Amino acid sequence: MKAKKHIINTIEPGSIAEEMELEPGDELISINGQKIEDVFDYHYLIHDEYLLAVFKKPNGEEWELEIEKDYDEDLGIEFENGLMDDYKSCQNKCIFCFIDQMPKGMRDTLYFKDDDSRLSFLQGNYVTLTNMKKADIERIIHYKLEPINISVQTTNPDLRCMMLHNRFAGESLKKIDLLYEGGIHMNGQIVLCKGVNDKEELERSIKDLSKYLPLMESVSVVPVGLSKFREGLYPLEPFTKEDAIEVLETIHQWQTVCMEKYGTHFVHASDEWYLLAEKPLPEEENYDGYIQLENGVGMLRLLINEFEEALTGLLVDLEEELPQELRPDSKEPHHVTIATGRLAGPFIEDLAQKCSERFPNYKIDVVQIRNDFFGERITVSGLLTGQDLLAQLKGRDLGERLLLPCNMLRCGEEVFLDDVTVTELSGALQVPVTIVKSSGQDLLEAMLGIGY
Repeated sequence: MKAKKHIINTIEPGSIAEEMELEPGDELISINGQKIEDVFDYHYLIHDEYLLAVFKKPNGEEWELEIEKDYDEDLGIEFENGLMDDYKSCQNKCIFCFIDQMPKGMRDTLYFKDDDSRLSFLQGNYVTLTNMKKADIERIIHYKLEPINISVQTTNPDLRCMMLHNRFAGESLKKIDLLYEGGIHMNGQIVLCKGVNDKEELERSIKDLSKYLPLMESVSVVPVGLSKFREGLYPLEPFTKEDAIEVLETIHQWQTVCMEKYGTHFVHASDEWYLLAEKPLPEEENYDGYIQLENGVGMLRLLINEFEEALTGLLVDLEEELPQELRPDSKEPHHVTIATGRLAGPFIEDLAQKCSERFPNYKIDVVQIRNDFFGERITVSGLLTGQDLLAQLKGRDLGERLLLPCNMLRCGEEVFLDDVTVTELSGALQVPVTIVKSSGQDLLEAMLGIGY
């Protein structure tokens, strides 16, 4: 087999690696005499306070470095391949998979289905466990790499085989038992499909997964996302308001049980359920520290609370230091526009109104963008495209700046899902574009132009 090469991509300034005069292009050979298979090995081995690391320079010269450091202190190295190994792709054919619902002709990376436990550990991705071997489970337990996030969908083995279209999907549920016995913390996810794994099946899944408490720290329940590109796929229907109310009743009943028995709410509904059911969002204490935030559980509540806290702090603590244009008696007018998805739109409008009430010289328009690319059933801002933004914002008076949430873009890049760039959008709309980070304070500061 071809040997894996672990080539350094970047060195963090001020890090141990920089002090050791390592450079991009250098290759990691071994740590404490052990070859590195992948990122699991690397993270485990660098925990020691004393390391003997071997690197190879591009000219073939080998450096043997003795490193003394604090336990858990990082070396400050990023490798060209984040996993230090090939990525494991998903072998399932899930009836709800969003990648199968995308049109042809998009960039290749958008069609890659990852199902890699290492990405679960590093980035919080959810894995089905179907392509994990016993050795993979043993490594996770040995290295204590946690939490592992698991796409459960259902604890009914036969139903799971059907939903994942994989005859081994039911058997793979037993790997949860191995992780539990090994003391590994986990989080679960249930993508709910109407008439498939809801109602009694949802009850069964929550009940079964609660047996893994406290190591199974949480379970999120999210509605299946249905794009308009479902021709030839398993027939799935959207949930109605009545369906959402029933789902919430089930989840709330189990939250009561789990709070009484374990002191945690355990199972959580994503924000979409509350909006569809036309029910108020839960208060912050119901989210157990926002443990399922990346699954859209509590994102709106956190945004609202952070925004209101930042606005109060701005009024109370910074009044004397506010620039003239932000003072209550300022007459200098300002106008900005925020574009967002239909899910968050009403909440952003409410926050914009609160900001304008305090700073009446600021006109803040909120435009809820309809997802024509994937279909109107897709309401999250993270799946909006540059072309939909352009089509629906063209010709509007956008004011001085257009604000867009950062989740519209590829991580670390200024590119939308359809490869339209922020620069192209800004040029076409003839307005500067500000990309806003995810916190409520960032949103407030972007509205007011503080720091931008």
